[in-house]
Amino acid sequence: MQRRDFIRNTLVTSGAFAVAGQSLAGSSTSAMQAAAPFKKSIMWGTVGLEGSVLDKCKAIKAAGYTGIEPNSHMDRQEVLDAMKATGLIASSVCCSTHWQKQLSDANAAVRQEGIEGVRTALEDAAAYGTNAVLVVPGTVSAQTAYDECWERSTESIKKLLPAAEKLKVKICIENVWNSFLLSPLEACRYVDQFNSRWTGFYFDCGNILVYGWPEQWIRILGKRIGRIHVKEFSRKKADSEGRWKGFDAKLTEGDIDWAKIVAEARKSYQGEWFTTEQGGNKTPEELSDLCRRLDKILAL
Repeated sequence: MQRRDFIRNTLVTSGAFAVAGQSLAGSSTSAMQAAAPFKKSIMWGTVGLEGSVLDKCKAIKAAGYTGIEPNSHMDRQEVLDAMKATGLIASSVCCSTHWQKQLSDANAAVRQEGIEGVRTALEDAAAYGTNAVLVVPGTVSAQTAYDECWERSTESIKKLLPAAEKLKVKICIENVWNSFLLSPLEACRYVDQFNSRWTGFYFDCGNILVYGWPEQWIRILGKRIGRIHVKEFSRKKADSEGRWKGFDAKLTEGDIDWAKIVAEARKSYQGEWFTTEQGGNKTPEELSDLCRRLDKILAL
């Protein structure tokens, strides 16, 4: 072989290995992302265990959780101290004022109080080192028309965007039984209208089951989802005992197809947290049982 042919062949072969290496590296990265385990968190309001913030955090950690979703307006230093002592991470913050001081209220003064409540939630989240807050934007009722809820809540959230951007915390709108944002397409439109990376969606799996399929919502909302709430629902209980009784089913013992949800989340959800919002949890044993049930879901 002539010297120039040897050099040419060597370069071609090296290039082929380099391209193959890049391809394999890319495939490996994609596979690792798809297989990355979700982190486990619990909504603070669902921890019925008695005791101090530190006592509860110790029990949550012992149960197997990685994170907590504190309510806003808690004693910030107490929460920080408990997190430091236990190693728990704040997955997000739940705004504690959005029901009483709604962003869609007809009274402008009440809306302003609601705005200040969300602002505090954003500040709490930044202090705890997380980048998402759960916010209910408003409620449609006989007193508040659908379009009024949309317009007032939109105006309120726009006023909060400068704070969200400054603090680097996303305002995540949750789907709840508020007669508002009743389809995933409409939910997308609501989030997209802000044209801001600091708005998103907090998807609740259990809340959606009376009028939709969770896996469809996750696929359609896609990258807009900032966080996911894990909550069970039983159609049988809801039909026979009243709609709210549907939430009495234990996690994995209701009608939600968790395998489909996890499969879709691995494809569409760009976040890392799955946060339980299952009521009760008055004893360490109940906390541990709930965490084990979450483990089973995330292993699907």
